[in-house]
Amino acid sequence: MQKLRYYAAPKKPSAPLTPSTRAVHTEFLRTGRILRRREDWLPEEKRYLTHEEVAERTGRRLETAGETTHSRINGFHRSIQFPKLIFHKTLDNRPHLGYCHVTAARTNFAKYADVKWAFYIANFFAELGEGDQFFEQIRTNYSRMYFAVAIQPDQSSKSMAIDRSIRENGLLFRTHDPKEALKNVLMLGARDAQLRKIIARL
Repeated sequence: MQKLRYYAAPKKPSAPLTPSTRAVHTEFLRTGRILRRREDWLPEEKRYLTHEEVAERTGRRLETAGETTHSRINGFHRSIQFPKLIFHKTLDNRPHLGYCHVTAARTNFAKYADVKWAFYIANFFAELGEGDQFFEQIRTNYSRMYFAVAIQPDQSSKSMAIDRSIRENGLLFRTHDPKEALKNVLMLGARDAQLRKIIARL
């Protein structure tokens, strides 16, 4: 895959430069002054960013989105509170794309008891991949993807991994709609049937 190049876009679009009718060198010989009007200078050149710089910017945006989402979830009802576990990861060779872990908890889900799960936000839409390939068929036509997966300890890596024994690929839900995502996370965190009925009417 060809390595992508990124450049820093200007914060404000600069006005188109109009060609000067004066000869700059003649003006200097006549007056002894160097003209410093913007139109007498060359346009600013593009400053290309390293992949590390792009990844840092992407990470800041993802974690800001994660912080905002976590606040909205915990602001719904005092009986539904999730731990804040914010961290992000950008994709190899595509540092403008990434995902952010927001929270994790456990619940009884459908016919499964005591399911550990984690909730994420990504700035793309994709299918969950098999094995080490976390995402497949990445599509950037949606601004975000909200999803939750079942997780379990992985003894070999000493970390958490997707529990693919639950549903298809361990996926509990996936959506590009933030309201639907909020509702699904709250349903996972609701402690009783009465609270779930309230959430279901949202």
